[in-house]
Amino acid sequence: MRPERCGLWLLLLWMLAACSQPPLHQQQSYVFGTLVEVSIYGAAEPQARQATAAVLARFDELHRTLHAWKPSELSRLNTALARGERAAVTPELAAMLRDAQALSIQSGHLFDPAIGGLIALWGFQSDAPQTRVPDAASIADWVNKRPRMADLDIANDSVSSSNPAVKLDLGGYAKGRALDDAVAILKSHGIENALVNIGGNVIALGAHGDRPWRIGIQHPRQPGTLAALELRDGEAVGTSGDYQRYFEVDGRRYSHLIDPRTGFPATGMQSLTVLVAGKQAGTRSDALSKPLFIDGAERLNDNASRLGVANYLAVDSAGRMHVSPAMKARLR
Repeated sequence: MRPERCGLWLLLLWMLAACSQPPLHQQQSYVFGTLVEVSIYGAAEPQARQATAAVLARFDELHRTLHAWKPSELSRLNTALARGERAAVTPELAAMLRDAQALSIQSGHLFDPAIGGLIALWGFQSDAPQTRVPDAASIADWVNKRPRMADLDIANDSVSSSNPAVKLDLGGYAKGRALDDAVAILKSHGIENALVNIGGNVIALGAHGDRPWRIGIQHPRQPGTLAALELRDGEAVGTSGDYQRYFEVDGRRYSHLIDPRTGFPATGMQSLTVLVAGKQAGTRSDALSKPLFIDGAERLNDNASRLGVANYLAVDSAGRMHVSPAMKARLR
């Protein structure tokens, strides 16, 4: 073979090899107490790495800022609120608290980050697993104090509470907010197609090549998935389940999803998944799955309609599936 033809042949082989390489960059980390995965399609490797690093750095920052029981901006605020003091906060935290407050009011206070004291009482503000049910008198005391996000006064980047029982825990908000922040960061790095998964809370950007991004919805009691779902650009999925953080005593399961009305973990559902699109899709998918889970299957359709959630899939405590018509058309 002539040298110039040999060189051309080697060039063609290199181009074919480059084209055949999967254009998918994936990286995992552990943040918010769960596994995080960022998948980027169709971007150059250096660009994808840089964008992923920025996303994971933001997740770490949010985790440090919003930690409910380790030293953080949020825990310092909780200390001040317990003393009846007004505390200065960053503009970003003030904005997040206003947002969480509005979502709480919209949910009828079934999503309410002000019940951190109850969450701590049940042992879910700890790195060690809980093994004890709190005594009924302590639970009743917290319920009677009625801590609510509505008790917060947020003004001029400072926060106070009319109720010293308010103890903030944004665990039901932070992952969703992180998804929205991730999309903004990815776009700022020129990324057009990505999937971000934070422990089952997922948001899609663009597509996976010539098809939508596909995810599986986890079965709450068995290995594997209930169904597959294709996500369109900008759509987010949030799931609340009693299989994620829980402990068992005398054969009964107690999860971290606590009903503020009773002070006890909700028992009407095994899992509840919502699909949300539009502005703040990540935040809303995370927060709005909580009230639907807590209030149970009997009022599921009415609650979903009131909250503007057209797509949901639920498994109740008896293992029965409840699927909205809009979601049923999307499932595979």
